[in-house]
Amino acid sequence: MVQAYILIQTEVGKASAVAATISSLPGVVRAEDVTGPYDVIVRAQSDTVDELGRMVVAKIQQVEGITRTLTCPVVHL
Repeated sequence: MVQAYILIQTEVGKASAVAATISSLPGVVRAEDVTGPYDVIVRAQSDTVDELGRMVVAKIQQVEGITRTLTCPVVHL
């Protein structure tokens, strides 16, 4: 299982709507709107890194109101 945090910047005033939409996507564990340099932080999981990448590009980045994403895979050292 691959897990990642996805940091999202949105258009002004769109954070709550983006978080609500993303929270219903398969593979999304949690999506919350936050303050700071990013507007939404998502915790996601998938079976492989490739599947995670497809989720980000094909599903998450297609949500209306998103301007930028940064995917941070979780590592266990």
